[in-house]
Amino acid sequence: MPVPFFDIHYRLDQEGRAEVLEKWAAVLDHGGFIGGPEIAELEETLASEFGLGEVVACSNGSDALVLSLRAAGVGPGDEVVVPAFTFFATAGAVARVGAVPVFADVDSESGLLDTASVVAKVTDKTTAVMTVHLFGRPAPVGPLAEAVAASSGRPVPILEDAAQAVGSVGEEGPCGALGIAAGFSCFPTKNLGAAGDAGFAATRDADLADRMRSLRHHGGQNYLHREVGFNFRMDPIQAAFLLHQLPKLAGFQEARREGADHYACLFADAGLGGKVIPPADAPGHVFHQYVIRAENRDGLKAHLDEAEIGSAIYYPIPLHLQPCFADLRGAEGDLPACEKLAGRVLALPIHPGVTSSQREEVVAAIAAFYS
Repeated sequence: MPVPFFDIHYRLDQEGRAEVLEKWAAVLDHGGFIGGPEIAELEETLASEFGLGEVVACSNGSDALVLSLRAAGVGPGDEVVVPAFTFFATAGAVARVGAVPVFADVDSESGLLDTASVVAKVTDKTTAVMTVHLFGRPAPVGPLAEAVAASSGRPVPILEDAAQAVGSVGEEGPCGALGIAAGFSCFPTKNLGAAGDAGFAATRDADLADRMRSLRHHGGQNYLHREVGFNFRMDPIQAAFLLHQLPKLAGFQEARREGADHYACLFADAGLGGKVIPPADAPGHVFHQYVIRAENRDGLKAHLDEAEIGSAIYYPIPLHLQPCFADLRGAEGDLPACEKLAGRVLALPIHPGVTSSQREEVVAAIAAFYS
Protein backbone atom coordinates (compact mmCIF):
# COMPACT_ATOMS: atom_id res chain seq x y z
CA MET A 1 0.00 0.00 0.00
CA PRO A 2 1.32 3.50 -0.80
CA VAL A 3 2.33 5.62 2.18
CA PRO A 4 2.06 9.33 1.33
CA PHE A 5 4.63 11.65 2.84
CA PHE A 6 1.88 14.10 3.75
CA ASP A 7 -1.91 14.09 3.49
CA ILE A 8 -3.75 17.28 4.38
CA HIS A 9 -7.05 15.46 4.87
CA TYR A 10 -6.27 14.18 8.38
CA ARG A 11 -7.16 17.66 9.62
CA LEU A 12 -10.73 17.82 8.37
CA ASP A 13 -13.49 15.25 8.64
CA GLN A 14 -16.95 16.10 7.33
CA GLU A 15 -17.92 17.80 10.57
CA GLY A 16 -14.70 19.83 10.52
CA ARG A 17 -15.28 20.89 6.93
CA ALA A 18 -18.74 22.15 7.85
CA GLU A 19 -17.30 24.10 10.80
CA VAL A 20 -14.66 25.75 8.61
CA LEU A 21 -17.24 26.70 6.00
CA GLU A 22 -19.32 28.26 8.77
CA LYS A 23 -16.36 30.36 9.91
CA TRP A 24 -15.63 31.40 6.34
CA ALA A 25 -19.27 32.32 5.85
CA ALA A 26 -18.97 34.65 8.84
CA VAL A 27 -16.10 36.45 7.06
CA LEU A 28 -18.26 36.81 3.97
CA ASP A 29 -21.07 38.18 6.11
CA HIS A 30 -19.09 40.87 7.91
CA GLY A 31 -17.06 41.73 4.81
CA GLY A 32 -13.87 42.64 6.67
CA PHE A 33 -11.61 40.91 4.17
CA ILE A 34 -8.59 42.94 5.33
CA GLY A 35 -8.03 43.23 9.07
CA GLY A 36 -11.29 41.54 10.04
CA PRO A 37 -12.00 40.59 13.67
CA GLU A 38 -10.53 37.12 13.19
CA ILE A 39 -7.04 38.64 13.05
CA ALA A 40 -7.14 40.16 16.53
CA GLU A 41 -8.85 37.05 17.91
CA LEU A 42 -6.14 34.82 16.47
CA GLU A 43 -3.34 37.03 17.80
CA GLU A 44 -4.80 37.07 21.30
CA THR A 45 -5.46 33.32 21.27
CA LEU A 46 -1.97 32.42 20.06
CA ALA A 47 -0.31 34.70 22.59
CA SER A 48 -2.36 33.27 25.46
CA GLU A 49 -2.24 29.64 24.35
CA PHE A 50 1.53 29.52 23.84
CA GLY A 51 2.82 32.14 26.30
CA LEU A 52 4.30 34.29 23.56
CA GLY A 53 3.80 37.79 24.90
CA GLU A 54 2.43 39.60 21.84
CA VAL A 55 1.64 38.07 18.46
CA VAL A 56 1.56 39.83 15.10
CA ALA A 57 -0.28 37.85 12.43
CA CYS A 58 1.19 38.21 8.95
CA SER A 59 1.33 36.82 5.44
CA ASN A 60 3.70 33.87 5.98
CA GLY A 61 6.59 32.60 8.10
CA SER A 62 9.28 34.09 5.87
CA ASP A 63 7.74 37.55 6.21
CA ALA A 64 7.43 37.01 9.97
CA LEU A 65 11.22 36.66 10.11
CA VAL A 66 11.63 39.86 8.10
CA LEU A 67 9.33 41.70 10.51
CA SER A 68 11.30 40.37 13.47
CA LEU A 69 14.64 41.43 11.99
CA ARG A 70 13.46 44.90 11.01
CA ALA A 71 11.76 45.52 14.34
CA ALA A 72 14.97 44.45 16.11
CA GLY A 73 16.86 47.12 14.19
CA VAL A 74 18.73 44.88 11.75
CA GLY A 75 19.46 46.58 8.44
CA PRO A 76 21.99 47.23 5.67
CA GLY A 77 25.60 46.60 6.62
CA ASP A 78 24.74 44.47 9.62
CA GLU A 79 25.73 40.83 10.03
CA VAL A 80 23.43 38.14 11.39
CA VAL A 81 24.81 34.72 12.29
CA VAL A 82 22.56 31.89 11.10
CA PRO A 83 22.91 28.12 10.69
CA ALA A 84 23.71 26.90 7.20
CA PHE A 85 21.58 23.78 7.69
CA THR A 86 18.04 25.11 7.63
CA PHE A 87 15.33 26.20 5.22
CA PHE A 88 16.34 29.02 2.89
CA ALA A 89 14.02 31.59 4.52
CA THR A 90 16.25 31.80 7.61
CA ALA A 91 19.06 33.41 5.63
CA GLY A 92 16.78 34.81 2.96
CA ALA A 93 15.06 37.03 5.51
CA VAL A 94 18.43 38.44 6.59
CA ALA A 95 19.30 39.29 2.99
CA ARG A 96 15.87 40.82 2.42
CA VAL A 97 16.48 43.47 5.10
CA GLY A 98 19.83 44.31 3.50
CA ALA A 99 21.97 42.56 6.10
CA VAL A 100 24.58 39.85 5.52
CA PRO A 101 23.92 36.26 6.64
CA VAL A 102 27.02 34.78 8.28
CA PHE A 103 26.83 31.00 8.20
CA ALA A 104 27.69 28.90 11.23
CA ASP A 105 27.92 25.15 11.65
CA VAL A 106 25.46 22.96 13.54
CA ASP A 107 25.63 20.07 15.95
CA SER A 108 26.22 16.93 13.91
CA GLU A 109 23.46 14.98 15.67
CA SER A 110 20.66 17.43 16.45
CA GLY A 111 21.22 19.81 13.55
CA LEU A 112 20.82 22.73 15.94
CA LEU A 113 23.10 25.75 15.82
CA ASP A 114 26.54 25.00 17.27
CA THR A 115 27.43 27.56 19.95
CA ALA A 116 31.20 27.36 19.45
CA SER A 117 30.78 27.96 15.72
CA VAL A 118 28.54 30.97 16.40
CA VAL A 119 31.04 32.47 18.83
CA ALA A 120 33.77 32.15 16.22
CA LYS A 121 31.64 33.98 13.64
CA VAL A 122 30.66 37.00 15.74
CA THR A 123 32.35 40.28 14.74
CA ASP A 124 31.88 43.95 15.54
CA LYS A 125 29.30 44.05 12.74
CA THR A 126 27.16 41.30 14.27
CA THR A 127 23.82 42.78 15.32
CA ALA A 128 21.92 39.52 15.93
CA VAL A 129 22.05 35.74 15.92
CA MET A 130 19.11 33.78 14.52
CA THR A 131 18.75 30.28 15.91
CA VAL A 132 16.40 27.67 14.44
CA HIS A 133 14.18 25.22 16.32
CA LEU A 134 14.88 22.69 13.61
CA PHE A 135 12.20 20.11 12.77
CA GLY A 136 10.32 21.10 15.95
CA ARG A 137 13.14 20.47 18.43
CA PRO A 138 13.81 23.38 20.83
CA ALA A 139 17.20 24.98 20.38
CA PRO A 140 19.04 26.48 23.38
CA VAL A 141 18.59 30.25 23.47
CA GLY A 142 19.72 31.43 26.91
CA PRO A 143 23.03 29.53 26.89
CA LEU A 144 23.69 30.76 23.35
CA ALA A 145 23.09 34.38 24.36
CA GLU A 146 25.34 33.99 27.39
CA ALA A 147 28.18 32.44 25.37
CA VAL A 148 28.02 35.13 22.68
CA ALA A 149 27.93 37.93 25.27
CA ALA A 150 30.86 36.46 27.17
CA SER A 151 32.93 36.14 24.01
CA SER A 152 32.08 39.49 22.42
CA GLY A 153 31.86 41.53 25.60
CA ARG A 154 28.40 42.82 24.69
CA PRO A 155 24.85 41.50 24.53
CA VAL A 156 23.81 40.33 21.07
CA PRO A 157 20.06 39.87 20.43
CA ILE A 158 18.91 36.31 19.69
CA LEU A 159 16.06 35.89 17.24
CA GLU A 160 14.21 32.61 16.84
CA ASP A 161 13.19 30.94 13.62
CA ALA A 162 10.33 28.98 15.14
CA ALA A 163 8.69 28.18 11.81
CA GLN A 164 8.63 24.47 12.61
CA ALA A 165 8.09 24.67 16.36
CA VAL A 166 4.63 26.07 17.02
CA GLY A 167 3.44 24.97 20.46
CA SER A 168 6.83 23.56 21.45
CA VAL A 169 7.82 24.12 25.07
CA GLY A 170 11.37 23.10 25.92
CA GLU A 171 13.35 23.23 29.14
CA GLU A 172 13.76 27.02 28.85
CA GLY A 173 10.12 27.70 28.08
CA PRO A 174 7.99 28.23 24.98
CA CYS A 175 9.80 28.35 21.65
CA GLY A 176 9.32 31.83 20.25
CA ALA A 177 9.31 33.51 23.66
CA LEU A 178 13.00 33.05 24.51
CA GLY A 179 14.75 35.62 22.33
CA ILE A 180 14.00 39.20 21.36
CA ALA A 181 11.55 38.16 18.62
CA ALA A 182 10.48 35.11 16.63
CA GLY A 183 8.86 34.07 13.39
CA PHE A 184 6.38 31.20 12.97
CA SER A 185 5.05 29.59 9.80
CA CYS A 186 1.51 28.34 9.24
CA PHE A 187 2.23 26.84 5.82
CA PRO A 188 -0.35 24.08 5.21
CA THR A 189 2.08 21.25 6.06
CA LYS A 190 3.12 22.76 9.41
CA ASN A 191 1.84 21.36 12.71
CA LEU A 192 -0.56 24.32 12.85
CA GLY A 193 -1.28 24.78 9.17
CA ALA A 194 -3.51 27.26 7.36
CA ALA A 195 -5.43 26.72 4.12
CA GLY A 196 -2.74 28.67 2.29
CA ASP A 197 0.12 30.96 3.22
CA ALA A 198 0.07 32.45 6.71
CA GLY A 199 2.42 33.08 9.63
CA PHE A 200 2.99 35.21 12.68
CA ALA A 201 5.72 36.95 14.60
CA ALA A 202 5.99 37.07 18.39
CA THR A 203 7.79 39.18 20.95
CA ARG A 204 7.59 40.03 24.64
CA ASP A 205 8.54 43.64 23.86
CA ALA A 206 5.43 45.78 23.35
CA ASP A 207 7.36 48.41 21.40
CA LEU A 208 8.69 45.80 18.99
CA ALA A 209 5.19 44.41 18.54
CA ASP A 210 3.84 47.87 17.72
CA ARG A 211 6.60 48.40 15.17
CA MET A 212 5.91 45.03 13.54
CA ARG A 213 2.22 45.87 13.25
CA SER A 214 3.16 49.11 11.55
CA LEU A 215 5.72 47.45 9.27
CA ARG A 216 3.25 44.82 8.07
CA HIS A 217 1.00 47.68 6.86
CA HIS A 218 3.47 49.70 4.78
CA GLY A 219 5.15 51.20 7.85
CA GLY A 220 2.30 53.44 8.91
CA GLN A 221 -1.41 54.02 9.33
CA ASN A 222 -3.99 56.59 8.32
CA TYR A 223 -1.71 57.57 5.42
CA LEU A 224 1.09 58.65 7.73
CA HIS A 225 4.24 56.59 7.09
CA ARG A 226 7.23 57.00 9.39
CA GLU A 227 9.21 54.32 7.55
CA VAL A 228 8.94 52.15 4.46
CA GLY A 229 7.27 48.90 5.40
CA PHE A 230 5.59 46.01 3.62
CA ASN A 231 2.26 44.55 2.67
CA PHE A 232 2.50 41.57 5.04
CA ARG A 233 -1.11 41.25 6.20
CA MET A 234 -2.80 37.93 6.95
CA ASP A 235 -6.19 37.30 5.37
CA PRO A 236 -9.09 36.84 7.85
CA ILE A 237 -10.01 33.72 5.84
CA GLN A 238 -6.73 32.15 6.97
CA ALA A 239 -7.13 33.43 10.53
CA ALA A 240 -10.57 31.82 10.68
CA PHE A 241 -9.15 28.50 9.51
CA LEU A 242 -6.35 28.65 12.09
CA LEU A 243 -8.83 29.45 14.86
CA HIS A 244 -10.66 26.28 13.89
CA GLN A 245 -7.47 24.23 13.94
CA LEU A 246 -6.01 25.55 17.20
CA PRO A 247 -8.14 23.42 19.56
CA LYS A 248 -6.99 20.33 17.66
CA LEU A 249 -3.29 21.12 17.86
CA ALA A 250 -2.58 19.44 21.22
CA GLY A 251 -3.98 16.17 19.88
CA PHE A 252 -2.02 16.52 16.66
CA GLN A 253 1.20 17.15 18.60
CA GLU A 254 0.64 14.10 20.76
CA ALA A 255 0.02 11.98 17.67
CA ARG A 256 3.34 13.14 16.21
CA ARG A 257 5.19 12.28 19.42
CA GLU A 258 3.53 8.86 19.59
CA GLY A 259 4.48 8.29 15.96
CA ALA A 260 8.09 9.23 16.69
CA ASP A 261 8.18 6.84 19.67
CA HIS A 262 6.77 4.06 17.50
CA TYR A 263 9.37 4.68 14.78
CA ALA A 264 12.14 4.57 17.39
CA CYS A 265 10.93 1.19 18.64
CA LEU A 266 10.60 -0.16 15.11
CA PHE A 267 14.11 0.92 14.18
CA ALA A 268 15.50 -0.58 17.38
CA ASP A 269 13.81 -3.89 16.58
CA ALA A 270 15.01 -3.77 12.96
CA GLY A 271 18.65 -3.99 14.07
CA LEU A 272 20.00 -1.66 11.41
CA GLY A 273 23.02 -0.66 13.46
CA GLY A 274 24.70 2.48 12.19
CA LYS A 275 22.99 2.32 8.80
CA VAL A 276 20.01 4.32 10.08
CA ILE A 277 20.17 6.75 13.00
CA PRO A 278 16.73 7.89 14.16
CA PRO A 279 16.34 11.42 15.56
CA ALA A 280 16.81 11.72 19.29
CA ASP A 281 13.87 12.88 21.37
CA ALA A 282 14.16 15.99 23.52
CA PRO A 283 11.89 17.88 25.93
CA GLY A 284 9.36 19.82 23.90
CA HIS A 285 10.13 18.19 20.56
CA VAL A 286 6.98 18.38 18.40
CA PHE A 287 8.39 16.45 15.42
CA HIS A 288 7.33 18.68 12.59
CA GLN A 289 9.54 16.30 10.65
CA TYR A 290 10.91 12.88 11.56
CA VAL A 291 14.39 12.99 10.05
CA ILE A 292 16.70 10.01 10.07
CA ARG A 293 20.37 9.95 9.08
CA ALA A 294 20.92 7.17 6.60
CA GLU A 295 23.82 5.42 4.94
CA ASN A 296 23.47 5.61 1.14
CA ARG A 297 20.61 8.07 1.60
CA ASP A 298 20.00 8.62 -2.10
CA GLY A 299 19.79 4.91 -2.79
CA LEU A 300 17.38 4.47 0.09
CA LYS A 301 15.17 7.29 -1.16
CA ALA A 302 15.04 5.77 -4.63
CA HIS A 303 14.07 2.43 -3.05
CA LEU A 304 11.27 4.07 -1.06
CA ASP A 305 10.05 5.96 -4.13
CA GLU A 306 9.78 2.67 -6.01
CA ALA A 307 7.80 1.20 -3.12
CA GLU A 308 5.46 4.26 -3.19
CA ILE A 309 6.57 5.34 0.26
CA GLY A 310 6.88 9.08 0.62
CA SER A 311 10.04 10.71 1.91
CA ALA A 312 11.80 14.06 1.53
CA ILE A 313 15.27 15.53 1.91
CA TYR A 314 15.48 18.46 4.32
CA TYR A 315 17.94 19.93 3.28
CA PRO A 316 20.10 18.73 0.37
CA ILE A 317 22.31 21.83 -0.07
CA PRO A 318 23.63 23.83 2.91
CA LEU A 319 23.00 27.55 2.60
CA HIS A 320 26.68 28.51 2.46
CA LEU A 321 26.90 26.54 -0.81
CA GLN A 322 23.81 28.05 -2.44
CA PRO A 323 24.52 29.91 -5.70
CA CYS A 324 22.70 33.05 -4.55
CA PHE A 325 25.21 33.42 -1.70
CA ALA A 326 28.30 32.80 -3.84
CA ASP A 327 29.55 36.33 -3.17
CA LEU A 328 29.98 35.34 0.50
CA ARG A 329 32.64 32.87 -0.67
CA GLY A 330 31.40 29.78 1.11
CA ALA A 331 33.21 26.61 0.09
CA GLU A 332 32.92 22.88 0.64
CA GLY A 333 34.62 21.91 3.87
CA ASP A 334 33.82 25.20 5.62
CA LEU A 335 30.98 23.75 7.71
CA PRO A 336 31.51 20.00 7.91
CA ALA A 337 28.54 19.09 10.10
CA CYS A 338 26.11 20.94 7.84
CA GLU A 339 27.58 19.28 4.78
CA LYS A 340 27.55 15.81 6.31
CA LEU A 341 23.92 16.13 7.40
CA ALA A 342 22.90 17.38 3.96
CA GLY A 343 24.22 14.14 2.49
CA ARG A 344 22.53 11.82 4.97
CA VAL A 345 19.18 13.22 6.15
CA LEU A 346 15.85 11.77 5.05
CA ALA A 347 12.43 12.71 6.42
CA LEU A 348 9.81 9.97 6.82
CA PRO A 349 6.01 10.33 7.07
CA ILE A 350 5.13 11.62 10.56
CA HIS A 351 1.91 13.63 10.22
CA PRO A 352 -0.99 12.56 12.50
CA GLY A 353 -2.72 10.75 9.67
CA VAL A 354 0.03 8.12 9.44
CA THR A 355 -1.15 4.82 10.91
CA SER A 356 0.83 2.31 12.94
CA SER A 357 0.69 -0.20 10.09
CA GLN A 358 2.01 2.43 7.68
CA ARG A 359 4.98 3.15 9.95
CA GLU A 360 5.64 -0.58 10.11
CA GLU A 361 5.58 -0.70 6.32
CA VAL A 362 8.02 2.21 6.10
CA VAL A 363 10.56 0.61 8.43
CA ALA A 364 10.15 -2.80 6.81
CA ALA A 365 10.95 -1.26 3.44
CA ILE A 366 14.02 0.45 4.88
CA ALA A 367 15.19 -2.81 6.48
CA ALA A 368 14.70 -4.61 3.18
CA PHE A 369 16.88 -2.05 1.40
CA TYR A 370 19.81 -2.59 3.75
CA SER A 371 19.43 -6.37 3.83
